[in-house]
Amino acid sequence: MTDIVISGTGIYHPKDKVSNDELVVAFNKHVDIFNAENKADIDAGRVTAKQYSSSAFIEKASGIKSRYVVEASGIKDENRMASHLPDDALGDDENPSMQARWAIAAAQQALDAAGLKGEDIDLVICSAAVLQRFFPALSIEVQMHLGTKGAAYDMVAACSSATFGMINAVSAIKSGMAKRVLLVNPEIFTTMVNYRDRDSHFIFGDICTAVVLESADIAKAPDQWKVLDTKMQTKFSSNIRSEFSPLTRFIENGLDRQDMYFEQEGRKVFKELLPLVCRFIENQLDGVDMAIEELERMWLHQANINMNMYAAKKLLGREPTITEAPVVLDEYGNTAGAGSVLAFHFHRADLKAGDKGIICSFGAGYSIGGLIVEKL
Repeated sequence: MTDIVISGTGIYHPKDKVSNDELVVAFNKHVDIFNAENKADIDAGRVTAKQYSSSAFIEKASGIKSRYVVEASGIKDENRMASHLPDDALGDDENPSMQARWAIAAAQQALDAAGLKGEDIDLVICSAAVLQRFFPALSIEVQMHLGTKGAAYDMVAACSSATFGMINAVSAIKSGMAKRVLLVNPEIFTTMVNYRDRDSHFIFGDICTAVVLESADIAKAPDQWKVLDTKMQTKFSSNIRSEFSPLTRFIENGLDRQDMYFEQEGRKVFKELLPLVCRFIENQLDGVDMAIEELERMWLHQANINMNMYAAKKLLGREPTITEAPVVLDEYGNTAGAGSVLAFHFHRADLKAGDKGIICSFGAGYSIGGLIVEKL
């Protein structure tokens, strides 16, 4: 059987960063404008007045303090409340597009960590919750600029995009299709956020993660993590949803509709998804005859501090320490598919040979992905 290792990770984030305070200032100005413009309908009971947001509310609800974004000035403009398109976002035949540029930067960091060059890779997978275009594939654009061999393809799997992409990489290596795979996960989810919605205007941030996976017999990186097991699960739910698509062009005033943005029934998601996640991890551990106590670390999807701590506590049967279930969402926000890999990237250096952990994502779909790994 072919052993497969994670031999390098990398990240890239845009330069623009927005704090909770900055978001709240813009949102509350919007509230004043909306309530003034709709005063007659609000007084008549035909329209509901909007309520202010606050930094304290955001941090209590999510644990998030700041986030990186595609472009900040448009988000902080109460009359626009959406990023401006960067001048070089679309790219051309010689210059990479925005998402590809992020992926290339994160990939180069991961390649350096693995001690590899672009030509050593024979498959590129670009997996993200949102892609800036459907074709040509962003992965093929990354392939061209990095000089990788073989093939490349894109995939979308919401907040499980990175883990599902890594599991595809493991399958490709096991099948003999590739020996070394580069997974890039460029997330631009703030493009789906309605910054006029109090319940969701603070949730997401933008970032790219990259992971190199390779056959263990050719890996040479100083930091290697053997993949002991992989598992995926999906169950359909509309509780996290967006209707935005090419069909939006067919809908009258489609871009103004709330359902074109990210929407969720937060309480239903908490109630329905977290039990699925806990059972998923328990079943995955049972499948490899491991106890939860054998995991030194749980690198969980960084959606919400309350969700992460609930899942970790349920699994451990006690309050988790921040070391056991590390958090990065306070600085980065919910980064969609990138969250669990981002946690793994920043919170593994202290572990020693033989230590084990799980990289686990969960989100829209519902989708759940898990990789049990061991430090070599």
